[in-house]
Amino acid sequence: MKKIAVFTSGGDSPGMNACIRAVVRTGIYHGLDVYGIMSGYEGMINGDIIPLDSSSVSGIIQRGGTILKSARSKRFMTPEGRKQAYDNLKKHGIDGIVAIGGDGTFKGASVFMEEYPDVPFIGLPGTIDNDLIGTDFTIGYDTAINTVVEAVDKLRDTAASHDRLFFVEVMGKDAGFIALRSGVAVGAEAILVPETETHIDKLINLLDKGWRKNKKSSIIIVAEGDDEGGAYEIAAKVKEKFDHYDTRVTVLGHIQRGGNPTCSDRVLASKMGYEAVKALVEGRKSEMVGVVDKKVTYTPFENAIKHTTKLESSLLELAEILSM
Repeated sequence: MKKIAVFTSGGDSPGMNACIRAVVRTGIYHGLDVYGIMSGYEGMINGDIIPLDSSSVSGIIQRGGTILKSARSKRFMTPEGRKQAYDNLKKHGIDGIVAIGGDGTFKGASVFMEEYPDVPFIGLPGTIDNDLIGTDFTIGYDTAINTVVEAVDKLRDTAASHDRLFFVEVMGKDAGFIALRSGVAVGAEAILVPETETHIDKLINLLDKGWRKNKKSSIIIVAEGDDEGGAYEIAAKVKEKFDHYDTRVTVLGHIQRGGNPTCSDRVLASKMGYEAVKALVEGRKSEMVGVVDKKVTYTPFENAIKHTTKLESSLLELAEILSM
């Protein structure tokens, strides 16, 4: 192996730049030429592949987003698009790929390697959702939940000042990891996630109990994929039957993806980037690098997909008890 490439794909997450930095410098340490593929699989198809050296990744460890840009590629879903991507990789002499992204990124890599097994891929979990099997935490998750906590702490101040009920919507179409952990951290009165069924009457009963105890402000954390709908829909349903509060809705949206990565995300991303290059050098492929119980793990792409990791039931119970 003489040349490797790294790219970021799907939604950006804080820590991706730290990961890119680690891949580049570890590759150089092992005597490899390192390239960056711009805009994920789309850049692979377009041949937008650039050489990276140590100075190319100076001063980026603290930056959010990704210097290599990110995009979703419909063309890569076609055999013709993958063939064009393969031709560009061979044109540049690329012997291995480090793919930073989520399950969509890994699914694309798996299909590609079935057709072109001579280009091995190693994956790194770059997603704020923390919804991949094979790692305790994904790159960007810690920063995202801290962003939520900071925002909700500020909302709590104004909620208390005006006796308001705030419904705060956080990211999580299919998984409630952001909602659950940040909800516990901010002392939310209720946390609504896709993994559990939401009962509006139960939520109203909880709010009513708080109201009778003279609790004049409350925070409800809602994952965007909750079965009863997003924050606006749920707030409307609650207000229809329970209008004691002055109700407000805040959707944090893509602010959760931005910002400087936390110390935890910088260290995790650096460690994973280092391990990914080692894995390629050792001849591994079709695996995602993760860290479980502080130990490096390798999970086949087909297993490292979302919808399979379960929420911590103890945290759900804890949130309910502490909201009393």
